[in-house]
Amino acid sequence: MPAPGPNAALRLPPKCNACQSNRVAWTSPRVDFCYQCLPGGPFAAPPCNRCRARTDYFSQGLCSRCHPRSPEHIGSCRGCLAWGVYPRHNWTCWSCRWWQSHYPKGTCTYCGRTSHVSDRQACRLCLENARLEQKPGRAPDVAAANKDSQQLFFANMVFKRRATPVPDYVRWDGRWSKKNKNQLPYQPGTRFGRHALEQLALIEMDPDPEVLRQRLLVEDSELTRYCAAIVADHARRYGWSVRQRNAVIQSLRLLQILRPTPTAKVRASDVVALRRYDGTITSTLDVLAEAGLLTEDVPTRVERYFNAKFIESGALPDAMREHLQLWLQVMLGGSRQAPRQLPREPETVELHIQGLAPVVQTWVEAGRQSFAEISKDDILAALAALPAGTSQRHFAENGLKSLFKILKGRRLVFANPMRGIDLTRVATSLPMPLDPAVIRAELDSQNPAVALAVALVAFHGLTGKQVHELQMTDIVDGRLHLDGRDIPLAAPVRSRLAAWLDHRNRTWPATANPHLLINRRTAPRLVPSGPSFPWKESRIRPRALREDRILHEIHATGGDVRRIYDLFGLSVEGATRYLKTVEHPDLRNEDQPGTRP
Repeated sequence: MPAPGPNAALRLPPKCNACQSNRVAWTSPRVDFCYQCLPGGPFAAPPCNRCRARTDYFSQGLCSRCHPRSPEHIGSCRGCLAWGVYPRHNWTCWSCRWWQSHYPKGTCTYCGRTSHVSDRQACRLCLENARLEQKPGRAPDVAAANKDSQQLFFANMVFKRRATPVPDYVRWDGRWSKKNKNQLPYQPGTRFGRHALEQLALIEMDPDPEVLRQRLLVEDSELTRYCAAIVADHARRYGWSVRQRNAVIQSLRLLQILRPTPTAKVRASDVVALRRYDGTITSTLDVLAEAGLLTEDVPTRVERYFNAKFIESGALPDAMREHLQLWLQVMLGGSRQAPRQLPREPETVELHIQGLAPVVQTWVEAGRQSFAEISKDDILAALAALPAGTSQRHFAENGLKSLFKILKGRRLVFANPMRGIDLTRVATSLPMPLDPAVIRAELDSQNPAVALAVALVAFHGLTGKQVHELQMTDIVDGRLHLDGRDIPLAAPVRSRLAAWLDHRNRTWPATANPHLLINRRTAPRLVPSGPSFPWKESRIRPRALREDRILHEIHATGGDVRRIYDLFGLSVEGATRYLKTVEHPDLRNEDQPGTRP
């Protein structure tokens, strides 16, 4: 991957100045338009210089498959070298993404590569090669399997559900012939407690997966019987399929086999570890939580990011570490103690951590042992080392302001050194309109979820977060009730809403999820879909589409700031950003009737 920069031969090309959708035709020599928007055009794009394909032209004479900075360029996984990953996923397959979140980075003992290694000091590629030659009942021999060569794979095709044959000693008579084996009543003396004495293992050894699957067929699990009523209730309320219900029961039996103390509560980390045995994670966690048997010990994404930035290096002094952990606790959970504070969004906390990390590292290298030693001059010196007017400095200033406000409120520092320091403003970009043809194409998408999401943003200016958190009860009689506003839905939105509801009822007729937009993962639960659904199937991002909608409104009303303030819930500063475009020579209102979707 070439490094970005003005002199890089194949750096990421900018977008076309006219449509703001396609990439420019050429960067060297510089052309600021795509072939569709070239003056005198549109022109047909030339064939790719490498594969000679005449479709999907990207930039610089290359198609989207051949250009190394294209989001459709296929390459090898950084972790296991598997072929078939894309840059939008950081060149990482799904299995390696899970692997990187559970194992530290190091040097593989068997191949010498720097990668994330397991407890056996083996990278995932070496371990997968060992599993290919693993014999039943034997541990994988990683050294012998990777001695001479390694077998590469295609990405996202390694882990599949494996069917275990029924062993010969299983007889389908007696208790095995009962259809409701997992619904049998548990013993009256069965108790699961948080303070149960746990038997620690002398030697940690992973069980053989094949032997474990065979033992599942004959295991009589008290945990399964204890949670049987809750599993049945979940399956009835949330519309679980028979396969999903059986997968949860099998995961509960797996936990009972693997746990050294059967009467202790179940740690969430033990449930997450069931992935290596084809276990079901999220649904099993829901059942255990409702049964009161779950102990949460899996760090969230923000906590993992916090540990990676501050804790794992071990260079942070004890006082600073305790202060930062207190700050993280208050930011995520809020505080009833003065100064009172509501919980912040995890994304906001991540930005604060990103800004604090280089500043705190500078103070640690200078020998500081506590934040009580930090003065106003230290802060100004640390901020001066960051580029002025950049987002990095803006994140650092906001993080320091939040940190010292909490520490001063808890009387852990003598004075707030951020007091009197004005926060620098970040230069905002100028909103740019989108190509109406692209919006029309997405409104007519074959995916009903994409068509509805695009219509809600294109006609009513909803944010991406509002779209994926929208619930069925928020829409009544063709009107959307959102944040105290009563919005009459446009006719194109109502037609796409009807199409999506028909698709939803046909695909998930028994779902109890109250959210409007659901998918295969969220249909059997009550949680909203992720922020990338359904936008990952669309060529438009919700933020750019919302900016296009507001930009069109401000130009259509001749700069009526109060109108866009009421329609879209903007702040005064946010509305002024769009007002500045009214007199911009490149963004004058020249739309003709019928040009909007």
